[in-house]
Amino acid sequence: MRSIEQLTEEILSLPGESRALLADKLVESLEFDSDSTIQAVWVTEAKRRRDEVRDGSIQPISGEDALAQVRRLIEP
Repeated sequence: MRSIEQLTEEILSLPGESRALLADKLVESLEFDSDSTIQAVWVTEAKRRRDEVRDGSIQPISGEDALAQVRRLIEP
């Protein structure tokens, strides 16, 4: 069996996209069952936001534009 150090070295040599996918899978494996009430609230919120986009009451922006706006707000 490989040691953590060996696995880490091997993983860090992967391309960025592969490391990101692996990181997502590792985080998912650590997540615990969420409270059903919280889950229901998030589902309701997600549907509300989806409906706002569909009915045109809001206009979505790209992730790139959103990050640029955040960076402008936090940069000194």
